[in-house]
Amino acid sequence: MVCSWKTCSSDIKNFVFHLLDEIKGVIDDDFIGFYIHGSLAMGGFNPKSSDIDVLVVTNETMIIETKERLVKLFLNCSNDPFPVEISFVNKEQLKNWEHPFPFDFHFSEFWRRRYERDLSQEKYQYINAGKGKDPDLAAHITITTHRGICLEGPPIHTIFPTVPRSHYISSIIGDYRSCIEEIQKDPIYCVLNIVRVYWYLKDGKISSKQEAGNWGKTSLSEQVNLTVHKAVHSYVDGKGTYEFDKDELLIFRNVMSRKIQEQINFT
Repeated sequence: MVCSWKTCSSDIKNFVFHLLDEIKGVIDDDFIGFYIHGSLAMGGFNPKSSDIDVLVVTNETMIIETKERLVKLFLNCSNDPFPVEISFVNKEQLKNWEHPFPFDFHFSEFWRRRYERDLSQEKYQYINAGKGKDPDLAAHITITTHRGICLEGPPIHTIFPTVPRSHYISSIIGDYRSCIEEIQKDPIYCVLNIVRVYWYLKDGKISSKQEAGNWGKTSLSEQVNLTVHKAVHSYVDGKGTYEFDKDELLIFRNVMSRKIQEQINFT
């Protein structure tokens, strides 16, 4: 059953508050704020499959020793039991918006093996990569400013910049293009995310995957309606209830690609 921060279980809340306390213990006086975005903020969090998405704001650029401690923290706690996707940005970076946006430190399960290799080889290639830039931060910060939750720190509107609509679109289109390529490998995520991108381009709606899917079930054509219906119910129950065949996914991809391209051309 999907949930929001307000309705989630005590296990989820305890995990997030423990994460907050551990992060504050690592970065100490540099800590400014901890902000939840993504499905947990928007009400589409599935404890069986969703990431806990977080932005942390700090005073200063982090030194390598701090990053190493954060790596060890997240390797230990992420996926136990909930995966974490988290980015750290400092207040100086937030003063001047640019796209892609710089960050001090990032962790997700996608980066796990990189960090494990860094620690085992004591080379710190990724830990000490310097200030990276992430095009996804345009989407993360936009969602935070529209629907995020401040768990500790200054109010969201006082700390985060306004992201230009064109940069937000650039960010979500990048994810959309990945979904077009990967739809057969991960049909549930890709179907719902493609619908989410289309809904934003069409109506300016910033939504969770589940919200977009529920909208798509009643608003999209019969050609793709059943595929969206299957994706929504598989996402909600977390069991992969339905199977998707190649032909229906190709039809969905082609129909939605045309619709999204029409919106991009119109925009």
